[in-house]
Formats: sequence, structure tokens, C-alpha cells
Amino acid sequence: MITVQRIDNYDKEHPTAITIGTFDGVHIGHRKILGKLIENAQSLNLKSTVLTFFPHPRMVLQKDTDIKLLNTIEEKKMILERLGLDYLIIHPFTKEFSRLSATEFVRDILVNSLMAKKIIIGYDHRFGRNREANINDLIAFGNALDFEVSEIPAQEIDEVSVSSTKIRKALEEGDIDVANSYLGYPYMLTGVVQKGKGLGRTLDFPTANLFIKETYKLIPKNGVYVVQTKINDNLVYGMMNIGYNPTVAGKEKSIEVHLFDFKQDLYDQKLQVEILARLRDEHKFESVSALRDQLQKDKETSLALLNN
Repeated sequence: MITVQRIDNYDKEHPTAITIGTFDGVHIGHRKILGKLIENAQSLNLKSTVLTFFPHPRMVLQKDTDIKLLNTIEEKKMILERLGLDYLIIHPFTKEFSRLSATEFVRDILVNSLMAKKIIIGYDHRFGRNREANINDLIAFGNALDFEVSEIPAQEIDEVSVSSTKIRKALEEGDIDVANSYLGYPYMLTGVVQKGKGLGRTLDFPTANLFIKETYKLIPKNGVYVVQTKINDNLVYGMMNIGYNPTVAGKEKSIEVHLFDFKQDLYDQKLQVEILARLRDEHKFESVSALRDQLQKDKETSLALLNN
């Protein structure tokens, strides 16, 4: 089971193999790097460790940024745990932390706090105040402070960068097939079910209204999607609408999930919804009756897709 800690809580009993980064999405490009990390850790009898930062550095250093992330911290932890990582260290990113010199970062954080014996890092990684140091400096630190450095080749780093960009763009455009192919798993939304206006129930399509508290989470393009979720260890399929419910003059954006052949009350429960396919854009229909007819068609299309 993965252990999630802050740096100041690390027990210092286990020397580590570390890689550093946001690993947003933990997509197929990231997984090459993480596989290398886990392999090195096992062969050297070290603990495989990802050091990441939250909030995202751009949220702190660029106040006008509107960066959206592919994972919440909880989602990232779950995905990394599945991969077999030992430790996820989440360090609060602040302006004060960004002013640490390269020497202070390596000596105090990586070596003294996290017991690093192996560091796996991209060829273009820069660190320390004003991004003053590079991989050559890290190798020199390693010689002085007794740790090894392995460089991730340019091609693999470029793959990671391209994948992240393509995933975000695909989700914003509603291309869930492309996003999922780069992620290597279905894109997920995790939130708490809250009471909505009850419109779905009047249409014979009751919905769970999903509230996601992490405002930085990237929400895909408005529209109707085929989804799955696990409830009490059972896989349940359904469809989800992201948008404003224009047929009934909705004013607030909502995420509403209708689960097929499901009757239980989900209010106040946490729901993790995985998006499998996109059906259509959100439309304003001439009447509530026309909307009901379309929802029935959407359900039939969803079931046909799931059966295939």
C-alpha cells in the first residue's frame, strides 16, 4: 500500500530511489519513468518514491494562471498505488520554498529528509531558486553527497510533454477516446453526490448530482457521456451530462450521472465516475418531452456501445 506523507513526516528509516515532478494524469508516458524508478528501487533495495508539489507551482508563481489538472491528489494516489509505488511525498509549494537554493534543496530535502540514494530525472530538469541548477549540477551533488543520478532521455521526456498537452486538449474538445488512449485508463471525475433539482426523476431518468470540490480539476467539454462507476464493489454503468440543462433554462453548470437499473440512494456518498465514451453535445430541446425521448435514445446508444 502506498504511503502518502509530507516531507517533515518521512521516517528516514528507508533509503529511497526518487523521481521528481507533478506527474499530472500519471499517463502512459509517465509510466515508463515510474517503471524505471520501481525497477531501480527493487534492484538496489530502496523505496520507490515520487516527490511532487501541491499546489502546482504555476498556481503559486503565476497568479493569473488558470491551469487545470487531470488528477486530484486522491486520484493520483490511487493510480500510483496500483503501479506499486512505495511512497508519494507531497510537499507544499510556496513562494518561500521556491526560493530555496539548489544546494539547500538537494541537501536538506532530497538527502537529509528523504534519504535519496538514487535520483531519476529528466535531461532538462532544472531546480533551485530561479531554476539555477541542471542535471550536471545534480550529478556533482551526487558525487559529493553519495547518491547516483540516472538521466531520462530526451525522447521519453518529450513523450510525457506531448501526452499531457494532447490529453488536456482532447478533454477540452470532448475527444474522450484520444484522452483515454494517452492516459491508459478511463478519465475519472471524483466527487460527492448532492441533492439537485430533481428534474431527472420527473423525466424517469433520476440522476446523481456530482459536486467536485477541487476547482482545479479539468472537467471535459459539455455533453453527454457513457460512464461506469463502482458501488459496493459492483461495476455499474450509466450516462452523464455535463452542462447547463438549457431545455429547462438552467443557469449553473452541473455534472449529473444517471445509472442504469440502479435504485439506491447515493446522497452524500463519494462517487468516482470513469468516462468511457462521448455520445453528443448538450442541446436545448423544444420541450421536456423531447428531452425525455432523447435521453431514451441516449440510453439505447450507451447500452449498444457497452455491449460491443
